[in-house]
Amino acid sequence: MPEFLQYGFMVRALWAGAIVAVVAPVIGLFLVLRRYSLMADTLAHVSLAGVGAGMLVGLPPGVGAVLAAVAGAVGVEQLRVRQKLYGEVALALFLSGSLALALILMALAGGLDLDLFSYLFGSIVTVTPLDLALMAGLGGLVLLAVAAAHKELFAVTLDEEAAAVAGLPVAWLNAGFAGLAAVTVALTLRVVGVLLVSALMVIPAVASLQVATSFRSAVGWSVGFALVSAEAGLVAAYYLDLPAGAAIVAVALGIFGLTSARRWRKGDDVPVGSPPER
Repeated sequence: MPEFLQYGFMVRALWAGAIVAVVAPVIGLFLVLRRYSLMADTLAHVSLAGVGAGMLVGLPPGVGAVLAAVAGAVGVEQLRVRQKLYGEVALALFLSGSLALALILMALAGGLDLDLFSYLFGSIVTVTPLDLALMAGLGGLVLLAVAAAHKELFAVTLDEEAAAVAGLPVAWLNAGFAGLAAVTVALTLRVVGVLLVSALMVIPAVASLQVATSFRSAVGWSVGFALVSAEAGLVAAYYLDLPAGAAIVAVALGIFGLTSARRWRKGDDVPVGSPPER
């Protein structure tokens, strides 16, 4: 048995990494195809504000992160639809505003210390059995929701107007997807932290689009790439004494580099991020 498997904290970290690696790229793939990759970064900063609010009123940080992320996702969608703001404008407003709010709330709660550092860069090795159970439960709910509505979500992702003409409830689907993205971001915080959430959700998804021939295969490739990134990154972090979140993202970037080189050698000139066939 490898040495690192003799430690409970490493076993829990590997399981937490696996859970997030299955859920995050599935949502990230839809974000990439919607040209909405910045959503992950935005909701991560909103989650940090939720952590600060939770510390201030006595809520568990994880609960505050989830509630704030869901509220932020709904707010972004409302700004985009009702105020007719371009998606990136709404995201920029929430990203900058929530970061400022997070720092203020944490300062008021007296939490500008190690707690802030762990949420910025992740603290996967501190995951408890209860944390693991909550992550598995929430992650399972996200995957079930995506599986139940994957056809409708794919249709909206391809063309919102055509989906609306076909009679699909586009507004509700967008709001529901935003909520799923919010929960996924809150889950990913413990693994890689606020500053790297977007990387774990987006990089495996983009790498998968360089090798996939269909949407279903893109899902499979993205999950596979994320699993390799999470597990190999954690093992590398253990042996090389590196920050776990940074090591995970570094492996993901290495995989992206390999898929990019393969695509370049094949001479494929289709833009990365173009929706593949179903």
